[in-house]
Amino acid sequence: MTHFSERVEQVSISGIREVFEAAGEDAINLGLGQPDFSAPTHAREAAAEAIREGLADGYTENKGLTSLREAIADKHARDQGLDVDPGDVIATAGGSEALHIALEAHVDAGDEVIIPDPGFVSYDALTRLTGGTPVPVPLRDDLTIDPDAIEAAITDDTAAFVVNSPGNPTGAVSPPEDVREFARIADEHDVLCISDEVYEYTVFDGEFRSPLEFADSDNVVVVNSASKLYSMTGWRLGWVVSSTRRIERMLRVHQYAQACAAAPSQFAAEAALTGPQDQVGEMTESFERRRDIVVDGLTDIGLDVPTPGGAFYCMPEVPEGFVDECLDRGVIVVPGEAFGEHGKGYARLSYATDEDSLHEALDVMGEAYDAVV
Repeated sequence: MTHFSERVEQVSISGIREVFEAAGEDAINLGLGQPDFSAPTHAREAAAEAIREGLADGYTENKGLTSLREAIADKHARDQGLDVDPGDVIATAGGSEALHIALEAHVDAGDEVIIPDPGFVSYDALTRLTGGTPVPVPLRDDLTIDPDAIEAAITDDTAAFVVNSPGNPTGAVSPPEDVREFARIADEHDVLCISDEVYEYTVFDGEFRSPLEFADSDNVVVVNSASKLYSMTGWRLGWVVSSTRRIERMLRVHQYAQACAAAPSQFAAEAALTGPQDQVGEMTESFERRRDIVVDGLTDIGLDVPTPGGAFYCMPEVPEGFVDECLDRGVIVVPGEAFGEHGKGYARLSYATDEDSLHEALDVMGEAYDAVV
């Protein structure tokens, strides 16, 4: 008799992937959160040189190249004024593994993890794979995470809560006063705050702040990645930053699950972090233009859409049948319920594609809307 893990039976294939794979090859894909820029030239060249010179053939340290971890520490000093010890950094196989080892190292079977709803699909699934119980907390009307709602959800079984700003799937940016509250909650309740900061550089309105800036304890783990910051999704290079004792526990998971992040990707990410940053600004300016195209277009169609302050997603309220009508017409959008129960009645659109395709998709979405109202 075939036996499967009960934890695995609790999760399913991502709703994002299901929609993506159901569409035809010619569909306009507004479902996948992948920038349409190339990785920075100096990052690609650094990886190629490391491969040519034979520097990327072997394992690196479990935590990653010392020079890469120094570059990550320098990034935190440059961007947030934080003093991060390179020894308190682990380079991971993308932000996904970073999130995974953070949860695995801190969550026992039966522990609760508070997550935003709607929120990134991995928060729920990875919590379940630890044996923990996800506790979804609905967002405000502007789709930001409410610190009061997080605090009200804390129980004796709470091990951690997850915050994400700028957010996926919402594009919402938490104001600094909320981020300060996240840190206070972690300190006062002695629970872990896992801060998913992978869209840190893509902010149009407001400002990015990290709970790590405000915490008085070591109850914050930062998850980040080169994927969205530098358009390097395929390189699978992320990292976690926290205190020495927390990093040591996460390393125990990482060293057995992964050994080390891919060496060529480490060289590329180091170059991206230390080299020219021009592309970061170019990407943000481009995404802001695309944001305006999409929000204005959706509003003209008749949809109600909170204006996202960052990332490259928006989440309009949509009528029943809208997502299927879009898919039938060759435009991929993701139903909001893929991101949690409170996402029902919404759809997530990624505008990380070219402007001509966005205009074409908006025409199609207008037809889809007319067909269901």
